[in-house]
Amino acid sequence: MKTTKKRLPKSVLIGLAAIILPLGAQATSDTGKDMHKLYEDNCASCHGSDYGGFIAPGLNSESLKGRSPTALRTIIMAGSFDTLMPPFFGRLSDDEIRGLVKHLQTTPKLANPAWTIDDIKASVKVYIKDESTLPAKPTYEIDSMDNIIGVAARGKYGRGAGSKAVFINSVTHQQIGEIATGTAAHIIDYDPANPRWAYVKNDTAEIFKVDLYSMQVVRSVKTGFNGPGLGVSRDGKYIMAGSYVPHNAVILDAATLEPLKTFELEGIDPDGKMVSSDSGMVIGTPFADIFAIALENAGQVWIVDLKEGFPVTKIENVGRHLHDAFLTHGGSKLMVASYDDSIVTAIDLKERKIIKKLDAGCVPHVGGGAAVEVDGRTLGFGTNFGDCDKMVVSVWDLDKMEVVKQVPVSGGTESPAAHANAPYVAVDIISKDRRARTVQLIDKKTLEVVKTLDVGGHAYFPEYSADGKFLYVSAGYSGDEVVVYDSTSLEKVASIAMESPAGIFSHGRVKYMTRGLSPDEFENASKMKGAK
Repeated sequence: MKTTKKRLPKSVLIGLAAIILPLGAQATSDTGKDMHKLYEDNCASCHGSDYGGFIAPGLNSESLKGRSPTALRTIIMAGSFDTLMPPFFGRLSDDEIRGLVKHLQTTPKLANPAWTIDDIKASVKVYIKDESTLPAKPTYEIDSMDNIIGVAARGKYGRGAGSKAVFINSVTHQQIGEIATGTAAHIIDYDPANPRWAYVKNDTAEIFKVDLYSMQVVRSVKTGFNGPGLGVSRDGKYIMAGSYVPHNAVILDAATLEPLKTFELEGIDPDGKMVSSDSGMVIGTPFADIFAIALENAGQVWIVDLKEGFPVTKIENVGRHLHDAFLTHGGSKLMVASYDDSIVTAIDLKERKIIKKLDAGCVPHVGGGAAVEVDGRTLGFGTNFGDCDKMVVSVWDLDKMEVVKQVPVSGGTESPAAHANAPYVAVDIISKDRRARTVQLIDKKTLEVVKTLDVGGHAYFPEYSADGKFLYVSAGYSGDEVVVYDSTSLEKVASIAMESPAGIFSHGRVKYMTRGLSPDEFENASKMKGAK
């Protein structure tokens, strides 16, 4: 089993932001403390608070062995071309950059720091004590809350004024609100039971409870140091959040953000070794009162029942280096990407067992999921990022659980997007050349690439509006805008400026969970095929 764990989507993204870690916990000298603080304030939210990597590579004495200090200093000063790593010349002094390079080349990956249930409880902040004072309806014009699109904006340095969650009316393409997240926003999820609530998690594992009616943060809580995992239960009563640092997960009361139970993420991996593990995907499902969480390094998926004691069912030997997943068949089946095995594993959440392991190409990634009903079949689409010999998008028949086709594309891919009312499945191309400006469109019926859009900037995280009429794409790096296309003609219809936009999340997702299946189709798929 490979031990490299941080080969995440956009592994070339090297951004810098801040994280709060107790000073002196990992450094003894005053110089060490100063350099650790400098690392926290500029690097940790992307490169990991344990120096082991997060959405960007680890920076430690082992990973940087043999690297020239001059070359590292140059990268920090000038930034890394076509990634989220900005130039730090002018932000940090030459002495600070030299000291930081020396610190990184002499500091090992740190032991798993503690962040206990008491720490989580103490971190809860209340901004609006009496929620009954909040407005009874949106304070802006919108026909349906499903029309809200949320964008996780990172900001130039992954922190500061540009780091926020931005909310857009996907009918008018006008911004309707935003909330500051301190460090880079990473994921946005919505309450399936009450359209007014959204939950935003940033790269330093802080969760914000957002009142979408007034666009205000009501509460916040810090669940760890790094880690994007976040899910909301189908009744809106619980949140589950997973961390890379430390290796744990927590269930929160969604109303108060008070922690209810923590879980140490450890287990026997597929090679028989007991390991402590990062959290991969965390997902709630309309199928049952459960959460599913992937243990990246242990190769397990845990199903947590939302009843007294929160008991856990452990499904082992799912794959090596698990990460993201999506639901199908009314939320009763879970498709989990296994990077190092080049498979996607189908899990039956009702029977709590593995159905089948499907070929998924090199370094499979499924993003938020994409599935469509075509000629009576439920087709799922999976992307692949990394340096692969064959660049493809995998298509599976999710009823028969078999590979239908692997569609050739122009490069590595990260996030597929589909909608019942749109003719194309959109995939973003990841590379370090001009291909990274593009999104390719796959015809749902022919399963062929029929169009390539040059979005500008670095195009990624496509998402359809709730009605399927528009395709939203982040143009990050040098683009600093979200670009909107007509989903049928593929003509550009709007752009919304923001600093380093990243993930895009439609409020409509709470209706179908898997992008591409309409609410009716999702329900029908559950009734007709859930027993298969």
